[in-house]
Amino acid sequence: MKKATLYITSALLLAGTTLAGCSDFLDKQPSNELTEEKTFGSWEMLEYFHKDTYNFLRHGANAVNSSWLDAATDLSETAMATGGTRTSFNIGNYYAGGGAPELTATWESRYRGIRKCNRVINQIDAVPQNPTQTVEEYEANKAIMVAEARFFRAYFYWEMFLRFGPVPIVTEVLDPEKDMITPYKDRPTVKQYVVDFILPELEAAGKDMVDFETGATAAQSGRVSQPMAYALISRIKLYMASPRYSAESGITWADAAAAAKSFIDNYGSNYALLDESAEQVIDAVVDPETGEVIEPEKTITVRDHVANYGNAVLLTQYTGNNREVIFFRNDVTIGWGGIVTDVPVGEGGTGGNCPSQNLVDMYDMVDGSSPFAQYDATGAPVYDANGVPAVNGASGYSDAAMWQNRDPRLTATVLYQGQEWGTTRADSHINVIRGMADNPIGNANATPTGYYMRKYIPASILSSNHGGTAYRLWTIIRYAEILLNYAEALNEQNGPTAEVAGLLDQIRHRAGITGNVADRADLMGSKDAMRNFIHKERTVEFAFEEHRPWDVRRWNVAVEALSRPIYGVEVTRVGQSDGSADYDYTPGNYSISRKVAQQRVFENHMYLYPIPEEEIWKTGLENNPGW
Repeated sequence: MKKATLYITSALLLAGTTLAGCSDFLDKQPSNELTEEKTFGSWEMLEYFHKDTYNFLRHGANAVNSSWLDAATDLSETAMATGGTRTSFNIGNYYAGGGAPELTATWESRYRGIRKCNRVINQIDAVPQNPTQTVEEYEANKAIMVAEARFFRAYFYWEMFLRFGPVPIVTEVLDPEKDMITPYKDRPTVKQYVVDFILPELEAAGKDMVDFETGATAAQSGRVSQPMAYALISRIKLYMASPRYSAESGITWADAAAAAKSFIDNYGSNYALLDESAEQVIDAVVDPETGEVIEPEKTITVRDHVANYGNAVLLTQYTGNNREVIFFRNDVTIGWGGIVTDVPVGEGGTGGNCPSQNLVDMYDMVDGSSPFAQYDATGAPVYDANGVPAVNGASGYSDAAMWQNRDPRLTATVLYQGQEWGTTRADSHINVIRGMADNPIGNANATPTGYYMRKYIPASILSSNHGGTAYRLWTIIRYAEILLNYAEALNEQNGPTAEVAGLLDQIRHRAGITGNVADRADLMGSKDAMRNFIHKERTVEFAFEEHRPWDVRRWNVAVEALSRPIYGVEVTRVGQSDGSADYDYTPGNYSISRKVAQQRVFENHMYLYPIPEEEIWKTGLENNPGW
């Protein structure tokens, strides 16, 4: 065998974090450099090599040069001048160095991960049997490892598809001494790439991967298992049934609905929305004169909807009894250094990912009504020429108190004026009035939108003078997505039904919304209105989880969503001077005005990224249209 050197990339290079050492399965880290003979010369070393593939699952926090990928959408704007999305996506420059971690490094890292998978799949039979295993154990473990490699390979190819469209499919281990380019110049069709390759790979992998019960043990935490394959199939079929791909893929909304329903039927007893509750005792009410008990003592069930929704993406069944997360990147705990980039400047952070008014406008009222009169296919309200949506008078909404009586997911996702958050400063309220703690004059990292991000930021880290630690794992698929996949596909197939409404209510009631979707006559009588509503619901439920960039593309509304200005708010004092040391945060003591925070550029050819120039030069591949 020719001697070759295999470089094992650590998670530090890929995501800024390392895989957790909380399980025996994933705490074995490979060395930085292994010879091919050593890697494929023993079963133990092959396991090291294979488990390193988990490091290729990326963490989305600050993945694009200190900015989030959703900052390349209408959901947010990065406050940092060095944020990669600011100097690339947001100005339409897809060749800018600031966007390289997403725009070019994805190509190299995904193909490198694919090469690792191909080595396992194609060379595993030549690896000596583990002497501690019986023949039956060896064959079973070999089948599982091959299945995992096929799952990862399919997932990596899917990530490439989202960004670049169909790319050459390589399933063999290429020999660097032979022609590696000519056989892979032709790009497959969408059907060949997704329907004929990725989906069958996932189906085959799902049959041999470890089952839910095995993967759910603490010793296996983070290991890919059968439900993950079928959850990914549900996502892919939904995408393939969507307007951008359906004609080429041949996959229908009925196919997408069936995939989601199959997951619910097979795994619905294993997964559930995180909706923890606590009991609270209400003391008896006694007449002070007679001593007569007017109301007896009672116990009520209380839910912290903000905490439940926030923890749905931070925790797993291993780190917090969270049965919602299906597929995730398992990481170690983080401290202040892991969140400082996205913490408000008044707390000592550098601003980071600042939510937009565009996102804030998508949240309903807590009673389930919509604050605005009309919504479009992007999920956003319809804005007039001044960037102001028409108010639904029946909702009770007012711009003067725009954060009051809203969907609790708004509070769980966005830090806005007057919200209590943080523990290390005397005034724990967010204050974005110009010159105050979170909007100081002269601080370039102060929020440009009037908001900071709360979701994915564990506040417990702020304790003990920023000395706390917490888990911030990266959730790739959670059960809420399966429910929303099913609701969207059913509505497209049959229009609004009680079943569609019930699926949406599961998501919204967990969030703390009291009203029922079935009671919304404006939704139940129109497939188009329900479609726009579901698009909005997906956006708020999955804000900052990297769904928005791909959802607006598959819905064929990316130009409408991503070329729209980023709106923000300006908060000013009412009745108090700017020099006042204390401040009453009651609405009415400040005024809110809308503003344009940033102009955006997005044109039709930006639906796909350009193939990195170096790859074009090396391979002669045809670039994507318009690049």
